[in-house]
Amino acid sequence: MSELSDLIRTERLVFADFLETLSPDELATPSLCGAWTVQEVGAHLASATGLEARELLRQLVRSGFRLNHASAELAKRWNRRGLEEIVRRLRENAETGAKPPGVPQLAALVDPVVHAIDVRRPLGKPREVSPEVFALVADFSVGLRWPMNVSVGGNPRKRLAGVRLVAEGYDWAYGEGTEVRASGEAVLRLLNGRPVERGELTGPGADQLAARTATAARDSRGRRTR
Repeated sequence: MSELSDLIRTERLVFADFLETLSPDELATPSLCGAWTVQEVGAHLASATGLEARELLRQLVRSGFRLNHASAELAKRWNRRGLEEIVRRLRENAETGAKPPGVPQLAALVDPVVHAIDVRRPLGKPREVSPEVFALVADFSVGLRWPMNVSVGGNPRKRLAGVRLVAEGYDWAYGEGTEVRASGEAVLRLLNGRPVERGELTGPGADQLAARTATAARDSRGRRTR
């Protein structure tokens, strides 16, 4: 557990540090995460990670018990506090180990890694994820079950049925069937319902998986809270 806590802390601090390097125009850039801007993704992480159960319940009631709507409203409120407060809260959560109520600790690692891709890719500023972190995040993502997989376009395992997905540069693969290869970043986007272009996939199963991925990305658009 201590090792996982260290990984979570590192990824959260890297995310916070990255936000501080961005210009106002970059912070206002649309992210891969629904209709949120880069800064709003940071606000989402700041608001959700340190959220108390009572606060979440109050927001759920106000949102008609629609979790995604509640999360979006919390992110909007936090975004109005400005970048300095968002970064301060992100660093505070990194040090305390706070996580959203009711979620496994591993989800606290997945969030900053996947949301970093959401903001870095549109900005053209990628960062390579370590093999250890990648394996943990990919395994968790492929195993997502309802209701957590609603915001990522449904069950990733169904999306990969009949396909063997291989992450290039990592000792990671999932599934049996026709092989498809992709970069580690593209694999994490694919598993989490983010857009993946056909040209990012190679292998005899690429056309089939690209079509499924496009459907999942459309289904999850606007509903992503992780």
